[in-house]
Amino acid sequence: MKSLLAQSALTKVIVLGLLILFAGLPLAHISGLISERGQSRQQAAHELAVRHAGPQVVAGPMLVIPYTERWTEEQQDEKGLVKARIARSKQRAHIVFPERSDLKGRLTPQQRYLGIFNVLFYDLQGAFSGRFPVFDPASVPHSEKGSTLELQAPVLALAMSDLRGLQGAPTLRLADTGARWLPRVPGLPQDSWLAGGIHAALPPAAQQAFDAREPLSFQLEMTLVGQERLSIVPLADENTAQLSSEWPHPSFGGEFLAVRREISERGFDAQWAVSSLVSSARAQLLQGLQPRRDGPMERGQGLDSFDVSLVEPLYVYTHTSRAVKYGLLFVGLVLMAAFMFELFARLRLHPVQYGLVGLSITFFFLLLLALSEKIAFGLAYAAAAGASTLLLTIYFAAVLRGWKRGLGLGAYVGVLYAALYGLLSSEDNALLLGALLLFGLLGLLMLGTRRVDWYALAGRPQEPAAAPA
Repeated sequence: MKSLLAQSALTKVIVLGLLILFAGLPLAHISGLISERGQSRQQAAHELAVRHAGPQVVAGPMLVIPYTERWTEEQQDEKGLVKARIARSKQRAHIVFPERSDLKGRLTPQQRYLGIFNVLFYDLQGAFSGRFPVFDPASVPHSEKGSTLELQAPVLALAMSDLRGLQGAPTLRLADTGARWLPRVPGLPQDSWLAGGIHAALPPAAQQAFDAREPLSFQLEMTLVGQERLSIVPLADENTAQLSSEWPHPSFGGEFLAVRREISERGFDAQWAVSSLVSSARAQLLQGLQPRRDGPMERGQGLDSFDVSLVEPLYVYTHTSRAVKYGLLFVGLVLMAAFMFELFARLRLHPVQYGLVGLSITFFFLLLLALSEKIAFGLAYAAAAGASTLLLTIYFAAVLRGWKRGLGLGAYVGVLYAALYGLLSSEDNALLLGALLLFGLLGLLMLGTRRVDWYALAGRPQEPAAAPA
């Protein structure tokens, strides 16, 4: 068996292939550990949302007009004659949406910790301004034929998915007159998420303008804390928004993308312009006020919106998971380089030595995961790659009988780690860079060995390398 391993390059290649496949076992375990730690981080984010505030969905402001609808039902006998008239009534609410709404806000990032996990929050300093159209009482719908409507005083309502994020009471002016906020929104079904918002009664000047069939202007300023994502529901005829932040890594989502956005190292600035002609947010919100067989609507879920999220550019578990996907490739490339040294330097490496080299590569990913939970990902990667490269350099210098060979293979491993970091950092070009790297390495191998007589090389005598520790 020793003679076969020593003389047959084909047999050694088969053994190396099996070792590479066996390396997949610890890599699979490390991948499962990364997934488990990622779930723990999501649980930490959920616990922080329970303690402080979750992602915010903001809808409003809007005018809510409670009213009572009264009608009479007739009961007939068997002959079709009216034998009784019963008075019926039902409490309802009519919603008046703004004809124009403009938001200007700034998101200040915050980092909060739970154990070793940190989660991004933001502090929104937002200012709404706009105008409500002239109200026409005839626009209030009748649900029963021949009914009469008794309109009550309107209130201005504002809804958000997590009221705990409000920092103090918002500042509100209606028709240039201050107004006071109160909890919940009257006239709406109590199981609707909109009813759980806040409302303000119209001050006398605003009520007078409303009764006189005049447009009603509003100005609203508030401070709102949320976790990672902010969603704005466009309810006005014309909705404009401008959001900025010093955080340089935003993610834009929702049904409507920003019409203009500028992103730099100093932060981002984005603008939206959404018309009610292209949004179903109004209909979705009104539908959410109706009784549902599957229970009430989740707070703000299912509504058209435009979103901005503050994201981490190097999310630890995502990038570590992506790195592990290259694990088998790295093991194969390092073992291939060691095999080339074995052939051309007339040495003989034992399969145990190859196995130790492959195992050290897999431990790099475990070390990367452990360090990245404590320090910045870039520093963790540099520390893990440096430790792995140093270990392999010392080991190769011993088993290949020379520091030049050890330093050469160590430099090769260092270049591979640097290339992997480049792949992880460039999400948009990762596939292209990975393909170019593999093609380049394969090209170097083919060009470097194009004149090699493999039969003669595999058959010449070899010297045993240093015994494994």
